[in-house]
Amino acid sequence: MKSILLFLALTLPLLGTPSDAVLRVNSTIQSYSASQPWQKNNPRKRSGLGALLKDNQVLTTAEMAANAIYLEFQTADKSKTLPAKVIAIDYEANLALLAPQDEPGFLTSMTVAELSPPTKLNEQIKILQLENNGTALTTAGTVRSMSLKSTFLPGRYFLTYQLKGSLQSASSSFTLPAFRDGKLTGVLTSYDAKDQISDIVAIDVIHQFLKDAADGEYLGFPSLGLSYGTTQDQHFRDWLELPENSGGLYIDLIVPDGAAAESQLTKNDVLIAINDQKIDSRGYFKHPDYGTLFWVYLINGNKVGDTIQLTVIRDGAELEIPVTLKRRPTPLLDSHIYDKAPPYLIKGGLVFQELSVPYLRAFGKEWQNRAPLNLLDVMSNPEDYRAGRRKVVVLTRVVASDATIGYDRLSNHIVEKLNGQPVEGLPELVKAFEKIPANGIHHLETDDSPFQLYLDETLADKVDQQFLKSGLSSLSRLYPVPSAP
Repeated sequence: MKSILLFLALTLPLLGTPSDAVLRVNSTIQSYSASQPWQKNNPRKRSGLGALLKDNQVLTTAEMAANAIYLEFQTADKSKTLPAKVIAIDYEANLALLAPQDEPGFLTSMTVAELSPPTKLNEQIKILQLENNGTALTTAGTVRSMSLKSTFLPGRYFLTYQLKGSLQSASSSFTLPAFRDGKLTGVLTSYDAKDQISDIVAIDVIHQFLKDAADGEYLGFPSLGLSYGTTQDQHFRDWLELPENSGGLYIDLIVPDGAAAESQLTKNDVLIAINDQKIDSRGYFKHPDYGTLFWVYLINGNKVGDTIQLTVIRDGAELEIPVTLKRRPTPLLDSHIYDKAPPYLIKGGLVFQELSVPYLRAFGKEWQNRAPLNLLDVMSNPEDYRAGRRKVVVLTRVVASDATIGYDRLSNHIVEKLNGQPVEGLPELVKAFEKIPANGIHHLETDDSPFQLYLDETLADKVDQQFLKSGLSSLSRLYPVPSAP
């Protein structure tokens, strides 16, 4: 009898969960091939849920809208649909705000979900799912812990609830709204069936995302723009002249064009506090409501343009340094290429691309072991390659042609120079090719044997025309060079 009552308690709609504020979100997703960027992958479908907010806007995850070529809203019972569009999207925080393309349609008859205040440890949350017939299922669970997790992009950490509770098998088990006392308090991004643990993007992150998007010009979450190491080793602490009772993070790199680079922070500083919140030697601090959290919360819990106060130890002395927060600087390697076709250049059978993490991932599940070592080294040590570059241009493959005889087995060479000029990025490479040497032979320098490649402009032009006649839609796809900050 107890098991039946427990099942009913978990699965029947619970008081305080506004199921009529929840709708289905369907997307058709089609991405470009990372290794052959002139081609698209096969489209696929994805379905999840969203919560209706004011102004007929719907909150869901960024994962639902990534590379979407079509988005639609659908009623819980699947009787009506409505084309949708993206208003704001943040892949780092894994949140997206959608709206109807034209008229609001059935949204006007739905209830608008209210946003809850911050949820605390040990409070109860209810996750909502929908059966095929529109019946709402709710799963109640307790917030067991809070931490900073990456729920979509690796290395991007945001406040997340860990909820203990067994989700039921339903037609919607991906991107689920979570409620507390009848108000929206988060969005589920993943569920571990074995341990019955759900990860839920916290309402704090949602509040900040919506506030940023309200003026129609979404800026995103800020970054400090540095890399760091812990200070747990006692010999290292002695060398840094750190007091016995202090924690701190060792700043080993200041990223160009970032917030830290525009402040008085320097390499070898030890960050011991942010806005008077002390950071321990592992990088954690004590939050009054959420417990022990990683220090990044003290950065992305603010907005772009805010000024924060950093306390550092430099040469044994304690200093106060203000820093005005900015967006994350443009990386040497893009961590993702969503909603954008990858750039490329084909010249006489030589295929050039800008190195990115998606390109490395195209080497398969074991890409961290299978991708070329020279390219993996760029990902691991980007600062070693930044000088003179915006992006790392790679000769990814060579198509056998009259212009590439002897080179057809070459692949994944980092391009250093063309005709004696350093290559800053793909647009600059194109401009360099437009300046034809007096002898008509382009001289390409790379990071690996044979190091020197030569390309006859006349032969390359004939090969390019053959490619176009054979059905290739374009020999290049480029984007404007970003203006200097």
